[in-house]
Amino acid sequence: MLQASKRQIRIGMIGYKFMGKAHSHAYRDLPFFFDMDALPVMEAISGRDEAGVKAAAEQFGWNSFETDWQRLVERDDIDVIDIVTPNNTHAEMAIAAAKAGKHVICEKPLGMSVEEAKRMLAAVQEAGIVHVVCHNYRFAPAVQLAKKLIEQGRLGRIYHIRATYLQDWIMDPAFPLVWRLRKEVTGSGAHGDIAAHIIDLARFLVGEFREVVGMMETFIKQRPLGEMTGGLHAETVAGAMGDVDVDDASAFLARFENGAMGVFEATRFAGGNRNGNRFEINGEKGSIRWDLENMNNLQVYFHDDEPGLQGFRTINCTEDVHPYAGAYWPAGHIIGYEHTFMNLFYETFQGIAGGRNPKPDFVDGLRNQEVLEAVEKSVQTGGWVRVGE
Repeated sequence: MLQASKRQIRIGMIGYKFMGKAHSHAYRDLPFFFDMDALPVMEAISGRDEAGVKAAAEQFGWNSFETDWQRLVERDDIDVIDIVTPNNTHAEMAIAAAKAGKHVICEKPLGMSVEEAKRMLAAVQEAGIVHVVCHNYRFAPAVQLAKKLIEQGRLGRIYHIRATYLQDWIMDPAFPLVWRLRKEVTGSGAHGDIAAHIIDLARFLVGEFREVVGMMETFIKQRPLGEMTGGLHAETVAGAMGDVDVDDASAFLARFENGAMGVFEATRFAGGNRNGNRFEINGEKGSIRWDLENMNNLQVYFHDDEPGLQGFRTINCTEDVHPYAGAYWPAGHIIGYEHTFMNLFYETFQGIAGGRNPKPDFVDGLRNQEVLEAVEKSVQTGGWVRVGE
């Protein structure tokens, strides 16, 4: 009864497949685990396919649905627009939502280019609304602990970060040419889709990038036409073939403003890696390691441990003292991928209720886009490129 009497923040979500399911689950469970200052209400969902969006609304628990996203944005009973659609739609939808005075949650990458990201940021700042970009991996308790250790100076000066995001779901040449493999829809391939995540983690933990030099490769040049069917699954819908015009893999070196060095790799052709989002950070006093596929654990090493007992220790980040972990289960009762969204949206709705803009916001989305674009420029020029120039 106490929760029901609290302020309600009504959500309108555009899109309803993989990320739509993840976001919907988080909204449904937030009040169960967190004592919220304002409660998310799943007011309406939007999608072009009426049968599909109606089924999603019923399955996920939305109160209503629309087949036109613009009608959703115009509705008076919507406070927040959540954008979980392909990348080429983000800018138009976010700018329209900002002009309508709605708070905006947007999946990553923020836009198709730095220019788009700048227009999106200008729109939300002019409207004075809360804006959030969904880099959910920041919100794994182990990543939050890593941030805390770095801020406390436990690692000292940071020397290195090496980060990889390795997948293998499109290695079959018969896998169809879905929207994630079409430049006009997605902007870039593995680079914008998954390198965006490790770039954000690096910015969150280490600091701003100064310059980069990179390489990209497309291994399969043509694929049969097809469509995504949910998650990372797809089906061929026509006998014709199409050209793949985005990268299958990207790799780059980086220098950070604080002098740290970085090595980054993102690929969808690393056989045996279903979702290998990993990083290691080395500092003058210690090191940390994290792996999404074992996301509750943070490996920590400190130089000042006594000789003979030095080495990486594994911290299971499920105790009340660990960030966000206290909202869930007793120590050792691990949480999963879906909880990273819940933690992110907890901060989002607390921010809306309290009149503050949580991170990561559209400024972070723009900074991320600048790194992505600098790597692409480097591939074209064959040399180092300063980020943001």
